[in-house]
Amino acid sequence: MKRTFSIVLLATMCSMGQTIKAQLPKLKDIPVTAKFGGYIIGNYTYYDEESKDRTAGFNLRLARVYVNGTVATDFKYRLQMEVNGAPDVDKGPRIVDAYVEWVKYPWLNVRFGQMKRAFTFENPYNPWNQGFGAYAQAITKLSGFSDRVGEHGSGGRDAGLLLQGDLFPIGKDEHRLFHYQVGVYNGQGVNHNDANSSKDVIGGVWFAPIKDLQIGAFGWAGEYTAKGVTVDRNRMSFGVKYEADWTVRAEYIASEGRKSNNLFAADKADGWYAAVGVPVGKQFKVYGKWDVYRDEKTSDTQTSIYGLSLNYWLDKNLMIQGGYNFTNARSASYTTDGVRSTSESFYNMLQLQVYVRF
Repeated sequence: MKRTFSIVLLATMCSMGQTIKAQLPKLKDIPVTAKFGGYIIGNYTYYDEESKDRTAGFNLRLARVYVNGTVATDFKYRLQMEVNGAPDVDKGPRIVDAYVEWVKYPWLNVRFGQMKRAFTFENPYNPWNQGFGAYAQAITKLSGFSDRVGEHGSGGRDAGLLLQGDLFPIGKDEHRLFHYQVGVYNGQGVNHNDANSSKDVIGGVWFAPIKDLQIGAFGWAGEYTAKGVTVDRNRMSFGVKYEADWTVRAEYIASEGRKSNNLFAADKADGWYAAVGVPVGKQFKVYGKWDVYRDEKTSDTQTSIYGLSLNYWLDKNLMIQGGYNFTNARSASYTTDGVRSTSESFYNMLQLQVYVRF
């Protein structure tokens, strides 16, 4: 009896499996697209300050290759590799982006993998569109590029899960009035597993009263761990962005949390920048920037940069950029016993960069 029952049960399961298989789409029928590309940024930098000039000269700033595409129309994916630099810990060829995103509805997209952190307006900018030879200091130090807490260089990225969407279409162009984004991340930067029991929560909202204008706020609550030392990383940002033929972008960022590699340093920092880009014809755009970062939220740790950048497109895939910065740099240092001292310097920088993409 048991043998007969087993045979009947097995036959029934096989029949159900065949029915389900017949109803599922064949893998070869699922549409898949792929677009391959990349870009190279080479530069030459000159400083008139002796200690800075040791790092000047010719340099390959970035060389990246990527593949973007869709799977079954409702899913997007991206894989981006950085291929320049000598191999070392957190250097050399490595993955920078690797994620898949469900995009069926404009009011809810779900992204999973390694990606840009959902913090600040400037962080997600591609270097091609950012306008200058480097991101603002506050973005670099407080968004995960060369982060203040001591995290390895991560290009503003981390591994996690992001929900985002656009709501309320308005106007003749039906642009979306409201955008939200909230993500949960490891907190350790790219290509690193989590090192503590908590996750970073990062999010933002912005309003777009007209198509190209966005006014928003962002928040970040988390921790970072290195060599057994865990420090808080709690931040907020407020900003405005207008991106069309003209560019206007400004943000203020404040941070609370110590440095994992220097527990004597103050637990507060902040920074701000204001940038304007003015088109001069169809191929030429001039940018100006005021860029301030205070590593301990004090005047004696304030570094101010006044910059000018000239961007000229010979072709949509070839751009030449010339830049000039005047910097007033103030910083604090600590001995092994915690004795604090400060320094100040002034210097000029000239930079030439060539952008090529394919």
